Amino acid sequence: MQTTVLVIGGGATGVGVARDLALRGVDVTLVDRGSLAAGTTGRSHGVLHSGARYAEADPSDAAACLAENRVLREVAPACLDETGGYFLHLDGDDPDYFERKRAACTDLGMAVETLSGAELRKRVPEASPAVERALAVPDAVVSPSRLVVANAAAARDAGATIHAHAPVEDVHVVDGTVAGADIGGRLGATVEADVVVNATGPWAGRCAALAGVSVPMRPTRGVMVGVDNPGVDAVLNRCRAPTDGDIVVPRGDEAVLGTTSVAVGDPDDFERSEAEIERTVAECAAMCPAVDGSVRRTYWGVRPLYAPAEADRDGRAISRGFALLDHADGGAAGFFTVVGGKLTTYRKMAEATADRVCERLGVPATCRTADRPLPGADDPAELDALCAAFGVDAPAR
Repeated sequence: MQTTVLVIGGGATGVGVARDLALRGVDVTLVDRGSLAAGTTGRSHGVLHSGARYAEADPSDAAACLAENRVLREVAPACLDETGGYFLHLDGDDPDYFERKRAACTDLGMAVETLSGAELRKRVPEASPAVERALAVPDAVVSPSRLVVANAAAARDAGATIHAHAPVEDVHVVDGTVAGADIGGRLGATVEADVVVNATGPWAGRCAALAGVSVPMRPTRGVMVGVDNPGVDAVLNRCRAPTDGDIVVPRGDEAVLGTTSVAVGDPDDFERSEAEIERTVAECAAMCPAVDGSVRRTYWGVRPLYAPAEADRDGRAISRGFALLDHADGGAAGFFTVVGGKLTTYRKMAEATADRVCERLGVPATCRTADRPLPGADDPAELDALCAAFGVDAPAR
């Protein structure tokens, strides 16, 4: 079979690329080895970041988060829960860090509000008495599953073809140019393509190797712990340098506690540490004591960290920004890898990728995804029906 662009990977970025290209009139086929949203996207805590988390350390990435946060509120409201968020400064935390965070958020043009501990507890009664002050920021909670299927449906409606349970077995490169791929599973076909986009997250290095090129990855695992929600209705972040157990995310009657960051060699086969679960619960309970109860469930995600020159650095020090790699210089023209980033910026990542692909193809059409509502934009029931239709059953619903 033939297509113009083959997109490998059915997480948020992959379906975002497929949608963007299809809306530009490009013939697109997307494949994933499992169901949509089964990888990193569907195993996240589901925070729609305001950018506050990264404001002082990476203002460029924070600005991208803030911009995309605003876009998604317009085009995908049924995928979101407008919870708001707080960064909590506890007794003993570094006061200078709090001030740097507040100043950096203000510099970004973010609407922030400083609250005393007492004012915060009026809004969030479950917050610890140890909270001395807090920053209110425009965080939200996103449904990764709904967001993925909305993009997949939009891509399909625009002409894209989507195949789940269709693993890539080989990527063909002929005379230095990509030519397509062998696809197994339910598809079982060779797909000829002018361009191949590798959007496989923490598996990007493996996929690239099939094309004979290198993508240096340093994936890290993180645990999410689901507990009974004691009544928290906003995202709670610890106002300190990112570390284990520093976020509480309300998801209906459940609160998801996160997370850890430990390097893994194999994103399919890694240790699930009971100690990490216990540490995550204990650290989150410092912000909100009532979450220290019975664990309902745990699930683990693997971050797709791109680390070309950072292999010896702690995983939390590696940029959460994204990288778009053109492998023409590596002997695989027409093969692109998009890696890194985060759920909040998936649309921006997809736009940058589609821009580069269209440049190669000579397609003059521009991006239309920033102001075009997604299917089911105001209808959660429609999105849940799409989840069932696409067979999506990710831990992060």
